Amino acid sequence: MIMTLQTKEKLEASREHFNRLASQRAYWRHKAGAYYEDQARYFQFLVPQGLRVLEVGSSLGNLLAALKPSRGVGVDLSEAMVNEAARQHPSLEFHVSDAETLELRERFDVVILADVIGHLQDVEAALTRLHRVCTARTRIIVSNYNYLWEPVLRLGEKIGMKMPQREQSWLSPADIVNLLHLSDFEVVKTERRLLFPKRIPVLSTLFNKFLAHLPLVNKLCLCHYVVARPRVRDTADIFSTTIVIPCRNERGNIEAAVQRIPPFGGHQEIIFVDGHSTDGTPEEIQRVMAAYPGRDIRFLVQDGTGKGDAVRKGFAQAKGDILMILDADLTVPPEDLPKFYDAIASGKGEFINGCRLVYPMESQAMRVLNLLANKLFSMAFSWLLNQRIKDTLCGTKVLFRRDYERLVTNRQYFGDFDPFGDFDLLFGASKLNLHILEVPIRYQDRTYGSTNIQRFTHGWLLLKMTIYGFFRLKAV
Repeated sequence: MIMTLQTKEKLEASREHFNRLASQRAYWRHKAGAYYEDQARYFQFLVPQGLRVLEVGSSLGNLLAALKPSRGVGVDLSEAMVNEAARQHPSLEFHVSDAETLELRERFDVVILADVIGHLQDVEAALTRLHRVCTARTRIIVSNYNYLWEPVLRLGEKIGMKMPQREQSWLSPADIVNLLHLSDFEVVKTERRLLFPKRIPVLSTLFNKFLAHLPLVNKLCLCHYVVARPRVRDTADIFSTTIVIPCRNERGNIEAAVQRIPPFGGHQEIIFVDGHSTDGTPEEIQRVMAAYPGRDIRFLVQDGTGKGDAVRKGFAQAKGDILMILDADLTVPPEDLPKFYDAIASGKGEFINGCRLVYPMESQAMRVLNLLANKLFSMAFSWLLNQRIKDTLCGTKVLFRRDYERLVTNRQYFGDFDPFGDFDLLFGASKLNLHILEVPIRYQDRTYGSTNIQRFTHGWLLLKMTIYGFFRLKAV
């Protein structure tokens, strides 16, 4: 970046401003304790412990320290801030630097820009430079304040309730998304938080845990967050796949599944996980294994009950780079699996979800009540996950085994709550900030057997999971 004389003067003015504030920073953090506590809590939700984290605009390093990184590096324009941060957090590393000319020779899992983007002289140049410290799997997390609060914040400065700030750029969430796009980053999700930035018992909880997440009211929140990843390129890598097929009383579909799965990617492994069938499904799986010796087919019997239990057992035994679920009823055509492979192998998405609600369906493929429930829950989960999800209940879901292993490590956050397996994976993918992408498929009639879904019982469970998801994903 080539700086003009005017830009250099503004940069030096900002440096002097923050150098003057360094000795008072702890005082102002205490004054705005509710704000900084909520910010740290949400960043801790977004960033698992033990990662390599870079914070641009690290100030005194308190946020970086709260994330407990395996390696934490902070850079700040102010020498006084950097010196104080190094004194307070000797296990972390701090450098004096401005974002537009950042020079670091290492890569990080997460890069944080908390309350700093409005101070940058050239936001696009600063974001573009961050590619030097990113891998293809790095997450960029930007937080900024809502400009609708500008009069209130200015008043707070005048009456000594808020740390004084120099004039900042007016950046809406849409502006930040646009600048990330210009800088070759792809937005994963966005969130708005903190409707009442003062600590008052009961009132703060009511506003910030509940009202702040309501549509329209949410637009008034003080803070907004954007999570992004480097825009990926098509890759020539060839990945092996494991296709897990949970089955219960699906004898008539077993051989058809094997016959209809087309070749794609590298080595294919097919794992049937039987749920204590009584119609001869286990015997049919063993017959098919013998009849198709050229296919890598395995047979497991699940220990518990429910599709979620079957998927977990199959994934735990899987050897492929990419994990896929194919429902044994074959209402999602096996012939569509290459679309899922292409979407994840090319890097366009990191968690690929099937979508049955785009193309016209065959007449008996989905009943009216099921269709209505799917649409209602898709709206609820798009809101919960902060990513577009049109069909939460499609059984075909695909992700890399390496990401599933991270999901398993993080599973204790949600606990064992999902008999279906769909929401365990969706919640986990959202918590890991994976980019969720939907692949439309043509949903077909079942040709053998009857559905294992108990519509009203399972509908009630889904409602309970939506409420549970709110408290684990929103009201954090």
